[in-house]
Amino acid sequence: MSAPKLVQGYEVVIGFETHAQLSTQSKIFSRASVAFGAEPNTQACAVDLALPGTLPVMNKGAVERAIQFGLAIGSHIAPKSVFARKNYFYPDLPKGYQISQFEIPVVQGGAVDFFLGDEKKTVRLVRAHLEEDAGKSLHEDFIGQSGIDLNRAGTPLLEIVTEPDMRSSEEAVAYAKELHKIVTWIGICDGNMQEGSFRCDANVSVRKPGQPLGTRREIKNLNSFKFMQQAIDYEVRWQIEQIEDGHAIQQATVLFDPDTGETRAMRTKEDAADYRYFPDPDLPPLVIAQEWIERVRSEMAELPRVMAARFVTDYGLPEYDATTLTQSKAMATYFEATAKACQQPKLASNWIMGEVSRRLNADEMDIAQAPVSAAQLAALIARIADGTISNNAGRQVFDALWSGDGQDVDAVIDAKGLKQMNDSGALEQIIDEVIAANPDNVAQFKAGKDKAFNALVGQVMKASKGKANPQQVNDLLRSKLG
Repeated sequence: MSAPKLVQGYEVVIGFETHAQLSTQSKIFSRASVAFGAEPNTQACAVDLALPGTLPVMNKGAVERAIQFGLAIGSHIAPKSVFARKNYFYPDLPKGYQISQFEIPVVQGGAVDFFLGDEKKTVRLVRAHLEEDAGKSLHEDFIGQSGIDLNRAGTPLLEIVTEPDMRSSEEAVAYAKELHKIVTWIGICDGNMQEGSFRCDANVSVRKPGQPLGTRREIKNLNSFKFMQQAIDYEVRWQIEQIEDGHAIQQATVLFDPDTGETRAMRTKEDAADYRYFPDPDLPPLVIAQEWIERVRSEMAELPRVMAARFVTDYGLPEYDATTLTQSKAMATYFEATAKACQQPKLASNWIMGEVSRRLNADEMDIAQAPVSAAQLAALIARIADGTISNNAGRQVFDALWSGDGQDVDAVIDAKGLKQMNDSGALEQIIDEVIAANPDNVAQFKAGKDKAFNALVGQVMKASKGKANPQQVNDLLRSKLG
């Protein structure tokens, strides 16, 4: 195990709490819609408003999505879990408490594996529990007042809590991206961070190596991966400065201001005891039969980690490639279609992880929008593999396809005159001429200078106008030089 990464002599410790909005059509305890963007307070029914005499009724679809998540990350799914009331007072919480789960959550344990660079990491999960969302306070449009929009009140959430296993902002962002991939892949959350469907809270503390965990501060509602890393980095620096100046860290909830790049304290952070949890008397225990779990398991699509393992086994890919290619369903589908069509899986992987991804990032596009189809890429790779064109020529063909200058790979190759010279007789004649014209380089190579050989190869490629097969040039030239 590698030594912990230190920042100014301190070890960073990060845990996450993520609220994933479940992809149901209605709320967790009522039939009100969860559609985004409606006029304020038009999607809050009597149950959401906590009017007298109303009772919550569990949304079966929310439970099923929790089961899916538990299966996806290898958790224990509790056969019986309990809902509790989390008591606190805030204007956008109509009941004065939030229905959540505390002592017995529906999903227990599990882990999320991911790569940070080429290093495999694992973050252990404590739990994932079902709960309702609160409403939203609106401050911007009211002078000296706040508005309350209860459309979100009762929206179904799965709160996913990790152990404090992460040791850098880079690792935290990589974990969050992997978790985002999982919940969107299995379809339990749309993952829209701008709309609040996937909200992350980072618990950050620092300590000297070997010391007990430090006092944590919770950065709330991080709604982009970019801001997540900026917020954690700032918070780490701030905590270290405070400790070095002799100040104690106070447990608190903080917000990140993207305009200033700073975190600021919002309120003192509560402990579980402050919420006075107790079982909700209006909701019976949630009982999940094993038959239900097995039915959900049988209906689930192939999971990213399972597909990645299959790519290693079936296509002989390195684990890093397989994990990268299964970052999204669209990319995995694109790879598999390309690999099957060209029968060159490693080349397909290299092109998708390299040139295709580079162009997608530059053009800010998703792979589903790629101008080069899987069939076109497969045809291009096949022409490289059979020696029709070189890798460099392949990039020229790819650029033409991407920009829409051609649809058929062979037509682009012909139009641009990119076919490699495969006539060994013609190539030998060029090599003989280059050897005759460069006696000094020949002598230097025979004296053991490899740079002289590379210079001769360059002369052959120049004489062939780049159409000679580089490997064939190397082989023939070495054969002739002895």
